[in-house]
Amino acid sequence: MLIEESFTDLPTSTDGKESSMRIFLFHPKIPGYPKAKFPGVCVFSEIYQGSFASGGVVPTSPVAPPNTIASPNGPVHTEGPTIPDHLVVTGPVARFARQIAGHGYICAAPSSYHDFTGPEPLAYDGPGTDDGNKWKVEKTLASYDEDSRRTVDCLLSLPTCTGLIGSTGMCLGGHLAVRASLDPRITACVAYFATDIHKRSLGPHSIENTSASAPSPDSPHTMDNFKKLKAETAMIFGLKDTHVSDDGRDLIRTKMRDAGCCFSWHEFAWAQHAFIRDELSKGRYDPAVTKVCWEVMMELFGRRLKIDLGEVGEVGKVEDVC
Repeated sequence: MLIEESFTDLPTSTDGKESSMRIFLFHPKIPGYPKAKFPGVCVFSEIYQGSFASGGVVPTSPVAPPNTIASPNGPVHTEGPTIPDHLVVTGPVARFARQIAGHGYICAAPSSYHDFTGPEPLAYDGPGTDDGNKWKVEKTLASYDEDSRRTVDCLLSLPTCTGLIGSTGMCLGGHLAVRASLDPRITACVAYFATDIHKRSLGPHSIENTSASAPSPDSPHTMDNFKKLKAETAMIFGLKDTHVSDDGRDLIRTKMRDAGCCFSWHEFAWAQHAFIRDELSKGRYDPAVTKVCWEVMMELFGRRLKIDLGEVGEVGKVEDVC
């Protein structure tokens, strides 16, 4: 399936701060079928922010003018030069989104750090890592939530979207994919090695908290709001992940089970953190495990997003047979 790539800039206003969030769109295209419709998928990046390939245009100002917001006819752009690949591509996330789009899903990848910087991805180096880790805790949960809502809104505004929405992401993006799915408009979620859920350490915080109990009845942290998670969710981790400990993974799984979430759990014996990142992964890329995880994602998205399942009915008790 062919792919068209573009972006749209959306004005945002959270915590008294106004900014412009760029959403990169990877849209499947079938020649001869201009009215074909596809499910949408929110694709959340790692701490290195967004991704993009050539074919877009550079906006004329850092704050999106009125003619760059999403419209019922899809994203519209200001005039400007084509973006060169070497300036703006984050290879792993771009290839990830293209692969999903090539299987018949409209992918929307938001730039997470528009509160602090432009839409360009951060470098896979020391300074880029430091900035990403700093901004992920300075950015408020309200801002993350606004970003995900606007991303779903963007997909639903497209006349080529069926109205069924999924989410996925890696690292920080894995967490954001789960958090975005607290929005009932998202019905399927695949999270790769989601960080910070188990420590309640996304957004501003004074101390990491790995308690099984919520710090307060109105805790805004993702783990304390799993009862809102109605999307069927696949959680994927490597047992050698140094960012999410054994106890941390056990805590997430227990909290999801206690909340009555519909989820599957996948752990791979030798996989490390960032094992699906096929570029600058510091020796952690595992293509064989990545392929298995891809099938997990395609099965879930295919069943929940490409099929009109209708209303949920009674499943009944599973018969205990050999």
